[in-house]
Formats: sequence, C-alpha cells, structure tokens
Amino acid sequence: MSFDFLRWRGLAACTLLFPLAPLWAAEAADDDRPVTATFGGRLHLDFADFDNDSRGTPNKDDTEVRRAWLDMSGRFFVVDYKLEADFSGDRVEAKDVYVSRDFSGGKLTVGQFKQYFSLDDRTGSNYGSFLERGNAGTTLAPLYRLGASWQAARNDMTWAASAYSLESIDAWQVKGRAAGGRVTWAPGATAGDVLHLGLSLAHERYDNPGANGVPGLKIRPRPAGHLSDNSRLTLVDFSAGRDTDVNKWSMEYAQVRGPISWQGEFSGATFDDGMQRGKVLAGYGMLSWFVTGESRAYDSKTGRFARVKNIQHKAGAFELALRYDQMRGDQHLIGQPDLRDGRTEAWTLGGNWYMRPNLRFMLNLIDSRNRDQLAGTTVDHTRAVTGRLQFDF
Repeated sequence: MSFDFLRWRGLAACTLLFPLAPLWAAEAADDDRPVTATFGGRLHLDFADFDNDSRGTPNKDDTEVRRAWLDMSGRFFVVDYKLEADFSGDRVEAKDVYVSRDFSGGKLTVGQFKQYFSLDDRTGSNYGSFLERGNAGTTLAPLYRLGASWQAARNDMTWAASAYSLESIDAWQVKGRAAGGRVTWAPGATAGDVLHLGLSLAHERYDNPGANGVPGLKIRPRPAGHLSDNSRLTLVDFSAGRDTDVNKWSMEYAQVRGPISWQGEFSGATFDDGMQRGKVLAGYGMLSWFVTGESRAYDSKTGRFARVKNIQHKAGAFELALRYDQMRGDQHLIGQPDLRDGRTEAWTLGGNWYMRPNLRFMLNLIDSRNRDQLAGTTVDHTRAVTGRLQFDF
C-alpha cells in the first residue's frame, strides 16, 4: 500500500469524522458500546515582539494561531483509535492518526503517531513550562511518522520501540526508513516527589535528500521562538542527493521536589552520506518553581510530565521557570577540514499563570546568540518577548 494512499485516507477520515464527533461524544460514557468516541482539542494563540541587532535580516513582530487542534479518540470494536488534526495553517495537517490495541504485555500501535524520543518532546505542548521545546526537541526529534510501535510500562519503568517511515501523511516527499525507542525509570515516583531517568535512541536512513523533489536534510533551530525564522543558523546541511545515515540519542534527567523541579537532557546526532560527515550536540538545563505551592505532575505510565491539576488558589497557580539551551554543529568532507562549525544558545525566563488546569497564559523572555566558530564571530543576537493564551478541552 503506497503512502500516497495512506495520506489521502488519513485526511479523508479526519474530514468525515470530525463533524460527527459531538454526536458520538454524547454516547462515549457507555463502555458497553462497540464504538465510542470522545472529542477534544487545543487552541494556542501566540505573539512575539523582537529586539533585533543589526546583523542579518530582522525578525518581524507578529501574532499567530500556533495550534488549533481537534481530535477524536475512542474504541472501534476490538481496537482503540485516535484522529487528530491541526487547522491553524493554510491547510489541514494530520497529527495522530492511528489504531491501537492493548495486550497483557503492552500496547501495539499502527498508523501515524509521535515517535518516542526525549522527555522534552514527549511532554505535550499543553504541559511544557515554556512556549517552545529546546533545540533538540524541535530539530532532532522524529515527531509524527507512519509506522508501528510496541510500548509497555511495568513497575517503575516504561519502554517503547517503533519501526517507522520518514514519511508522514502530509510530508510524503521525504523518503526513508527508521527505527527507534525510549526507556525510562522513575523509582517510587509519587505526586511531588519524582526522580526520572531516560534514554532515547534512533537510527534513520534518508533516501536522496535534496534530489528529485525530496526536501533537503538540514538542522536549523529557531533560537528566539517559533517566529524567529530570520535568526536561524544552519548547523548541518545534507542536501546533495546522497543517501544519508543518521544516528540520534538523548539522555534524560529530571527531579520534582514539591513546588521545585529541575531537568536536563544531553542529545546528539551524527550524519554520514559517504562523502560528508556531520555532528550535532545539544543540551539544556531548566529550573521550575511554583510560587503558589503546586507541583509539576508526572505520568509514570508514559514517562513524561502531564497536566497540573492540584491548583490550590482561586486566582490560579503561578510558575516561574528558567532554561539555558545550547546546540552546536559541525560538518566536513571526509578527511578534510570543517565546512561548518556553528553554535546557537539562548537563555529563557518564563512565567505561567494557570487560571484553570486547562487554561493558562504564558510569557517568555528570550536572549539568544548565534556564533560562527570558524570565523570566530557572533552572527546574530536577538532578544524576544513571546507569549501565549492557551486553552484545551
């Protein structure tokens, strides 16, 4: 079965089923029904105000509907399903579109789903402490791909493995195949007291990136938020049309102690197309403090952070967070000096006001710098104020 057909079928399913969601959702509480459905979604309204330096093209102050997602999930006879799409752009973009089934030893999932890579990426956009994930989460994580996976949780551990195509329903031009997995350990995790350790690995094989209509393979993080396109620095670029092997990894650590939590990851990737090699290393460290006394919630069955529910005050909960994020990449012809050697880094100070568990306002202050290590110069210095009004249901 071609992925062009899967792409059409996934979009058609979303188009046909979303209008029926309210009708099915009303019946979802009856567990005896062979077909059930629940209806949900999220709306993220973002803005960004930039203080650009004189180097390069300045970023424009702007607003955007960052996410406008609708989803349906439920049971269809012997399998569970989920259909999810983002309506914020010029065209509908499919997210989770899969069926799954629980077995005594774990869960089998087939379709399009988010791959299992890193704590930062696996924590949903509704629950992160910052508007944006770190550089590794936004550039190295495989995101939504067509494939099959097996995941399980037992005692204090979770593990997941998947085989997937580098295509997705909407990005079918990207060709290749991959496999990856993630394992986490959180011994004796309880509310307000968590130690999390994790490891993610992935191997990806890209077919002819940059040739015959296939998009190039580039790592270009946005250092000052989603709207900072003009501050992007190319760390590696494998777009010469040669098959490229990519190995990715990420080591995870996080702790929660009452209202205070901290976490960090060290991630990387190597690239090899037979004539060139490249390497990317990334790391971040962050600290979070709930001024109003709540704790970050942790889901031990999936090994990631979840919704903050224990809001203690009528006015809501308030969280302060600080993160330092750095990413460096180099690229060279085999046996030759570097063609590229660049680094991007950013400090982010965040404040989150949780008016309700599903309603919050976020504000980030960002100070980012890009540096060309070969030339020994700073090529961009951008400061930004970014914000979001967020609602999910």
